Amino acid sequence: MRLAVPGLALTLVAGVGGVALPEPPAAAGGVAGCRVFPADNYWRADVSDLPRHRRSRQWLARMSSNRRLHPDFGPSYGAGPDYGLPVTVVGHGHRRVRVRFTYAAESDRVRYPFGRDTRIEGGRGSSGDKHAIVVDRGACRLYETWNTTRRNGRWRAGSGATWPLRSNRLRPDGWTSADAAGLPILPGLLRWREVKRRDVDHAIRFTTDVTSRWHVWPARHDAGSRDSHRFPPMGARFRLKGSYRAPRSFGPGAREVVRAMKNYGLVLADNGSPWFFQGERNAHWPDGLIADLKRVPASAFVAVDTSSLKVDPDSAATR
Repeated sequence: MRLAVPGLALTLVAGVGGVALPEPPAAAGGVAGCRVFPADNYWRADVSDLPRHRRSRQWLARMSSNRRLHPDFGPSYGAGPDYGLPVTVVGHGHRRVRVRFTYAAESDRVRYPFGRDTRIEGGRGSSGDKHAIVVDRGACRLYETWNTTRRNGRWRAGSGATWPLRSNRLRPDGWTSADAAGLPILPGLLRWREVKRRDVDHAIRFTTDVTSRWHVWPARHDAGSRDSHRFPPMGARFRLKGSYRAPRSFGPGAREVVRAMKNYGLVLADNGSPWFFQGERNAHWPDGLIADLKRVPASAFVAVDTSSLKVDPDSAATR
């Protein structure tokens, strides 16, 4: 359905009525004082002890596992630009607008808190995915859209979804979101503050180029090109092997990300370049950290079977 384009952009920008405000303090593990989903949410489940998925070898063989990981954020070629996904934080009184969707039947057709302050991935003239991610800090509610544009004063998007950040409820099965997997993007973004604190407590969103036409819980949607189950499905989760040893030259930030990839892993969330994993747009990402993470081999990952975590097929809560 969609191809992720290298160079997603996360600087948090708070706004009310289109006027930028200072960023509020973030809760531990959260954004703008809001926890990003409950502690028992799928994104925050430790998968270090889960068994390998029976199709792990098949999936990895079709995912260019001879590659290395590619952090799809941070400084590029020294001087920039700063890549990553931008997130806009707004107050609860922010003006709401109607958004027209291409995939309206699978979108949440509510009014979205968009305005002049809404940051769009790659900029409003981008030819890429143009994701918009907005957090209402008053209601702790998340709004996300894909292929977001504003023309003649009207907002349009390919698809859109919204989630209460205090709930584990999933979208209806079969519905897309701003991601091909029908999942929220925000909880899978690597964020600078958590890396700096050495407290990454969630899985990380990533992409690959060829996927199957099926999805596994908690994903709700798929956009693959292959019928065979030998290709990875949306929602597949991969973890870094416990036996992987980071090079001695890795800095403390890179070691923290490696630890998180062993404990929480990666979640396949969209079609795109193989082994590109996403983070926020933030000018503080160090060149050295990005360089270190580019050295992690994809061959050091395995797919894990997360079926034992499921409590309810319509919930992202875990056992």
